[in-house]
Amino acid sequence: MQIALTLNSTHSHNQMKISIIIPVLNESKGIGNLIGYLKANSKQANIKEIIVVDGQSADNTLSVAKEHGVITLVSEQRGRAYQMNTGSANAAGDILYFLHADSFPPSNFDASIIEATKNNCVSGCFRMKWDKQGWFLRFFSWMTRFDYRICRGGDQSLFIFTETFRKIHGFRPDFRIMEDIEIISRLKKEGKFIILPGYVTTSSRRYAENGVFKLQLLFGLIHLMYSLGFSQPKLCTFYQKTIR
Repeated sequence: MQIALTLNSTHSHNQMKISIIIPVLNESKGIGNLIGYLKANSKQANIKEIIVVDGQSADNTLSVAKEHGVITLVSEQRGRAYQMNTGSANAAGDILYFLHADSFPPSNFDASIIEATKNNCVSGCFRMKWDKQGWFLRFFSWMTRFDYRICRGGDQSLFIFTETFRKIHGFRPDFRIMEDIEIISRLKKEGKFIILPGYVTTSSRRYAENGVFKLQLLFGLIHLMYSLGFSQPKLCTFYQKTIR
């Protein structure tokens, strides 16, 4: 999928608007709550649009999203990278904000993002915490303040100047896993990347299903495999065999 390159080198930060892009798959139970939260915890003047990109869900995710008055799209292919590229290709905002369907950004996240762009940041994310966490996950939440690759993850959300995103041709659509880590490495070559002090609160449901220690170990192994150059098929196979 090709992303059109349209650059505008001059910005009026007072007029900056954010396009929120949410890739979804079978998220009918939670997508309405997330949309309502985003609207209640941001200023309408700062938000250009909310775009929900469905990966061909088997439930009524799309109809729930439509009921909440957002733009809905159906992706030709499943996979967050492809879905987020689809959303960005249809976005009209100056800033793209990519958010997982089970992650809730801090209140006034929009103002924090726009303020960061005034300080010459071309991209960035928030820190992250889980909705239910003991001491072990609290430690990893604390670690998300540091700018190391092992501390990054898509659940932290990601904001990017639209022109920068299109300049680097977006997410790699062939990446089914670690797509957020891969794009951040390219974004840092384009300008300042910042970790904002607010926390995105994300679901701990996978930890409940897989076990806290086991799942964190598996995520660490996936990071290591990626760093060692394992292919996407091998990473995906490992993920599918080990994580529920």
